This record gives sequence, C-alpha cells and structure tokens, in this order.
Amino acid sequence: MARYVTTDLHGCRLTFQHLVEHRLKLRPQDELYVLGDYVNKGPDSRGILDYLMQLPQRGYRVHCLRGNHDQELLDAAQCRAHLSWASAADRQLTLNSFGVEKPEDIPTAYLRWLHELPYQLEVPGWVLVHAGFDFRLPPPEMRQDWHTMLNTKQFVFDASRLGGRRLVHGHVPTAVVEVQKRVANHAGAIGLDTGCVYRHNPELRHLAAFNLDTEELILQPNIEADYPIGVR
Repeated sequence: MARYVTTDLHGCRLTFQHLVEHRLKLRPQDELYVLGDYVNKGPDSRGILDYLMQLPQRGYRVHCLRGNHDQELLDAAQCRAHLSWASAADRQLTLNSFGVEKPEDIPTAYLRWLHELPYQLEVPGWVLVHAGFDFRLPPPEMRQDWHTMLNTKQFVFDASRLGGRRLVHGHVPTAVVEVQKRVANHAGAIGLDTGCVYRHNPELRHLAAFNLDTEELILQPNIEADYPIGVR
C-alpha cells in the first residue's frame, strides 16, 4: 500500500488524471489525499469534481479536503460572492465548465460534495490541511480556526502542537526547486502547491504528489489544452 498526497488541482483535470493513472498508477489498496482547491483558475472545474467523485465509486481510496477556492465557490452559490471570488475571467471559466451563468445554478450534487469536505486530516505520522495553522494558538483552538486553515500564507511550524507529526499543505504556489529542497531536507512542514494551473510560469506549472512513506516527490507537468488563465 502507498499513501500519496497532492493539492491545488484548479480545474486541471487532464493533468490530474494523468498523474493518478499513469504516474502514480493508483491501486485500490493505495490511499490518495487531495488537499483542496479543485475549482477556479483552470479550464475544467466540473471535470475535476466529476473525476474525484467517481474514483471512490470505482473502488479507490480517495480522501479530499476543503480549500479556500472551494469555500469561495460555496459562498458564491449561496449569493455571497461579494466575500471573495477571484477575477471575472476566472469566474467565467468556472461557470462555463458547469454550463451555467450564475454560481447558484451549479448542480446541487457538486455543492453538497464540497460542503461535506473536512478541513483537515490526521494520518499516521502526518497532519494534512489546505493552507496551514496558526501555531501561536493553543492546539484545540488552532484546530478549530477554519479561516487560517483555508487561507494562511505563512506560519512558524511547531510540531509539538501537532503531537509530533509533520505537516503537508498546499495553497501557496511555490517553485518546484524549493519544494524539492524541502522534501530532500525532510522539513517539518512541506508545501506541495507547485502552481500547476500557471502553465506559462516555468518555475511552476507542475502538479506535485508526495509519497508519505518513501518521501518521494512525483512531478507531473501541466498537459491541459489552451486556456486563458495561465500566468501568475
């Protein structure tokens, strides 16, 4: 059995599917953890959700967390788009993928699936979250601070507040070479967002997967067809 983590798919369905089926060669006995941000920015938000929802039906063990973009889509669908929902072009890509004109018209099955996503997961040796934690807080409060878990862009890692476990997160696009360095150094906190959706940024444009047991880093280049948002 292998345990893999990946994150920040952002509508890059072809890239994610290739990673799962041809690079990881995922088997039913393996575990795949996905740390959020399935929608927005990329070309096929609906396709990503369809694929993620189908994998367990096909016998695969897939565990998904909530990301800030997933939360923003939920907010928009509840007519709270004023809170935060990316650029106009970004919104249009997402709505087009669902074949709707307004976020509140997105089919209920997708919104229900997103609504049920947890904010964090603990697995042997590791804690998984989309963005990170406010390690200044007492552990019980830290683990209830949903806003930070979805949105923080910097934190000072403290393994003692995670029961000695290491942390894997996404959220902040990070150059591939920097992620490789942190993996090689067995860092206590590893950010896996290598900016797959930003296909014109040579230092990014990869979907990263991390083997929790061997600590191997697998990098899949963006293979999507042309789409208008692709530079950070």
